[in-house]
Amino acid sequence: MKDYPKIVITVGDEAGIGPEIILKALASEEIPKKIKFLIVGNKHNLISKYLFLKSLGVEKIADPRKLNVEDLKISTNNVTEPSKDTGNASFLYLKYAIEIVKKTSNCALVTSPICKKLWNSAGHNYSGQTELLSEICNTPNVGMLFTAKSPFTGWRFNTLLATTHIPIREVPHKLNKDLINLKLDLLYEFCIKFKERPTLQIAGLNPHAGEEGILGTEEVNFMNQAIQEWKIKNPLVNLSKLISPDSCWISSAKAWREKKHNAPDGILALYHDQGLIPVKIISLNYSVNTTIGLSIIRTSPDHGTGFDISKKGIAQCQSMIEAIRTANDLLINN
Repeated sequence: MKDYPKIVITVGDEAGIGPEIILKALASEEIPKKIKFLIVGNKHNLISKYLFLKSLGVEKIADPRKLNVEDLKISTNNVTEPSKDTGNASFLYLKYAIEIVKKTSNCALVTSPICKKLWNSAGHNYSGQTELLSEICNTPNVGMLFTAKSPFTGWRFNTLLATTHIPIREVPHKLNKDLINLKLDLLYEFCIKFKERPTLQIAGLNPHAGEEGILGTEEVNFMNQAIQEWKIKNPLVNLSKLISPDSCWISSAKAWREKKHNAPDGILALYHDQGLIPVKIISLNYSVNTTIGLSIIRTSPDHGTGFDISKKGIAQCQSMIEAIRTANDLLINN
């Protein structure tokens, strides 16, 4: 394992589709063959899921009995139904996996979906996996970035969120000049892994980026100044002026399918849904959530636990495949 990148995968909430998409992804021909994997979870539960999926007629699926599994026998009453027990197990799987990746060289973490509500029910008061990762890695200045590599053109589409899991009413109060500068630093550091001279873009907060203060004042009060200050510190980076949110991702949509394009390499969105709606519409199942600014590499599929379909065997595994491939790319380009 010393000769190749290593990827540690958490099963997430076992009542969800995490185990299913892992087993489907690891059977895919799209996964590079030389990658060495370690799955963190309960091996008995993985085998039970495998046998259940086979009984449903799912054919292309990896057999967990042939996989490398860190078998954590955490007690759960019934892993087929979401509960505080499955939430607790998913939390402990993640904590254990983080420690493995921290002490292993040339290693990355891929996390399957968890349920924030069930974490809280089990007494783990975090708003998501990103926040736990930030705490354990002692890296408070992290970013939630969504990246996707177009299967049509090979172009990499990157959107970073300035704020993450907070109520919409809190967004204007969280934004400030320092935060904008910090997030631009993180976005630039990520984009240069794939392109020497990336082009960056920021979406405005208000309609039409505030229309010079007529439709909102955040842009004129501090955002324009933040951009100017960052450009002075980074004169070689092409950073455009604030873009109206309703048109900020139009060029990205074209670049996803057309080889000749003039789209930015990285976009800074100011709040969760402002960035995630266009990302998911443009890239569909190819988008990957990656936490940047950590001391380790972490990626995750860009979707939730899928409790409603977890017993049907129909979960798509493309985002998990992309999460694994992106983790591998980041190991190579790190």
